Amino acid sequence: MAEPLLRSALHHRPERTGAAGLTIALQEIEDRGMIDLRGLANDEGFLGAARTVLGFDLPLAPRTSMGAGAVTGLWLSVDQWLITCPRQDAPSLHARLVEALRGIHSLAADMSDARAIFRLNGDNAREVLNKGTSVDVTSPEIAAGFVRRIRYAEIAALVHVLSTNPFACDLYVFRSYADYAWSFLTFTAREAARVKLFGRQS
Repeated sequence: MAEPLLRSALHHRPERTGAAGLTIALQEIEDRGMIDLRGLANDEGFLGAARTVLGFDLPLAPRTSMGAGAVTGLWLSVDQWLITCPRQDAPSLHARLVEALRGIHSLAADMSDARAIFRLNGDNAREVLNKGTSVDVTSPEIAAGFVRRIRYAEIAALVHVLSTNPFACDLYVFRSYADYAWSFLTFTAREAARVKLFGRQS
């Protein structure tokens, strides 16, 4: 039986691991597994089972994240989290979650192929991100760990802030929109498109 072929959503674009000529560092993250986890936030059985497998408490505060080692939990809604991990670990982590949650009102689904992830890094990354969304990511209230679903360039997306100095974030989009989102990012991140907030433009 043939093994499944795992390919980047941008396998046809060689610049996906280091696009040049931009005001930020931009690359596709190809090796991340993703598990969609659903359950009741007031169910101690659910929370305890998830904690046992993940090694940390699921974040319950809106727009936050928690993690331990290479595994991270992103809050998506009052009953939904996106669990990320190294791609090769996703099948075993998913299996352990399913077993631990057996008999508990919940759902764990391996969604590793559903999304493409782009990392934006650099002093101009906030401004580049702002060009595609109405959410003001320059707000000082947005700190490392911040998670939010957004509309980016008119498509559904998710942003996870990794650090603020320098600013770095991961932008998740559905795989079918990966090429479009990448084109939008590389166009708006060009030097000629740079915008300096609250200052004189060059």
